[in-house]
Amino acid sequence: MSFGAAVKSVLSQYVGFTGRARRSEYWWFVLFTVLVSIVASVLDNALGLTFVDGSSSGFIGLIASLALLLPSLAVAVRRLHDTDKTGWWLLIGLVPIVGAIVLIVFLVQDGTPGANRFGPSPKH
Repeated sequence: MSFGAAVKSVLSQYVGFTGRARRSEYWWFVLFTVLVSIVASVLDNALGLTFVDGSSSGFIGLIASLALLLPSLAVAVRRLHDTDKTGWWLLIGLVPIVGAIVLIVFLVQDGTPGANRFGPSPKH
């Protein structure tokens, strides 16, 4: 899946928590959110819209983060579904250090081949 196709797919299903997402779809969207955050930070600093002097966060960054929050959660849940795990596993990321490591391991795993309890394989 290409960068543009992944972003289009995620944004078109921005609150779709059912189904499965391929690994490439998830990681391309993660790259997209990082790029949007960088651009928002640069714009905030250039326009002087930061909340605190010396901070890189500001109004544009806040709007971008809020706009991408639900699509990011939805694609992460669909990615976990592809590995045959329930979306509730996202909450393990709240456990300091170890939880984030476990969650990243889950997100980089190969998806289950063929259909699983969350639907058909997104590869076909």
